[in-house]
Amino acid sequence: MNDFSTNLMTEGDYRKKIIFFAIPVFIGNLFQQLYNTADSLIVGNLVGSSALAAVSSTGSIIFLVIGFFMGFSMGAGVIIARNIGANDKANISKAVHTTVAMGLFFSVFISILGVSLSSTLLRWMQTPQEVFEPASLYLKIYFGGATGLIMYNTFVGILQASGDSKHPLYYLIFSSLINIVLDVFFIIVFHMGVDGAALATIISQFLSMLLALHRLLHIGEDIRIDIHKIAIDKANMKEIITFGLPTALQACVIDLSNLLIQSYINSFGSLAMAGIGAYSKLEGFSFLPVTSFSMAMSTFVSQNFGAKKKERMHQGIRFGLIGSVISIECIGILFYLFAPVLMKGFSQNPDVIYYGTERARVCSLFYCLLGFSHVTSAVMRGVGKPMAPMVVMLICWCAIRVLVLFTVGMVYHNIYLTFWIYPITWGLSSVAYLWYMGRLKKSGVL
Repeated sequence: MNDFSTNLMTEGDYRKKIIFFAIPVFIGNLFQQLYNTADSLIVGNLVGSSALAAVSSTGSIIFLVIGFFMGFSMGAGVIIARNIGANDKANISKAVHTTVAMGLFFSVFISILGVSLSSTLLRWMQTPQEVFEPASLYLKIYFGGATGLIMYNTFVGILQASGDSKHPLYYLIFSSLINIVLDVFFIIVFHMGVDGAALATIISQFLSMLLALHRLLHIGEDIRIDIHKIAIDKANMKEIITFGLPTALQACVIDLSNLLIQSYINSFGSLAMAGIGAYSKLEGFSFLPVTSFSMAMSTFVSQNFGAKKKERMHQGIRFGLIGSVISIECIGILFYLFAPVLMKGFSQNPDVIYYGTERARVCSLFYCLLGFSHVTSAVMRGVGKPMAPMVVMLICWCAIRVLVLFTVGMVYHNIYLTFWIYPITWGLSSVAYLWYMGRLKKSGVL
């Protein structure tokens, strides 16, 4: 079968296409978040608060390094989806194999960089001495196996660009369950600590990568991978870089700002680190509807933009924005109400619970602003305007956050400043996106 009629998002009811794409992405991201959270839950309850702080403190570093590559992966997805929408079979194959080649390069590069700089980055973040060694060990093991994560996301990006979000779901469910089993096995049976949690994670990631690779090697469509064709096509690489670099830099600078914010949080001690780190795991679940709608909108807009179906694209954008904002705000309200109960799943320490609950109570009611920002960012990438989200995020989510914390925060040393900086900058980015969307509509791009 050489067509994409089953998954093509340029035909049929646009609402069903978006929902049926987003639901498997949502469930898949849910399981991915589960196996990320499993490390914290199991380590926090079976090893202790210091170990939980060690695992939590590594999150910003992991997202900083991995996030840069993920931007390229998203850029590749836009190019592949656009070629699918235009039914350009030759360029679909070239874009797929160029994406795989770039993924292999980044796998080696990020593994070497991550392992070699782990301790240095933790020192820059002023990580407390009592959690420094386990945090460094966790990072080195994690980055040593980063190939699994990077190549899995590369393969899944190709599948999702074709409109297939179901198979990635199957792979994630399997690997998530394996991760939880291995977490318990390494920590209880072998009496390992954070190293066991890290090993469980990378083994699970490799399994999901192999499942996705198997699918792409045997699929009967134009996105099939032929090992002998894996090479860089200059024209496609240029397009992937054009679309992917702004998104990569956007992810990188946001994660860099989070890294600096984490260093500020570290100054309040290991209990604050553990509480806010646990909250971040819970927050990841709250963001799943936004992530799902954003990925659906990126593919939907890219395919319909390539097929020159502007009215259909408009209808899908309105539906995606409304669905994203309403769903995440409902979750935010529930999170606000039940934050103390949820935090107790990570630790019984009252200080850990306090820090996580207070962060939730400040941020959760403003999740609608985050939802709007993420979906409009995905729409702009889909219509070939990746620079706009990068500039908005660079100013609002990086420069302003860091500037406030390291000016006002140096005089007014208060943990609540790190809480309020998020909803304030979500609001600023929403205003900027609303203005730019109006400009795109007037110019005829939207």
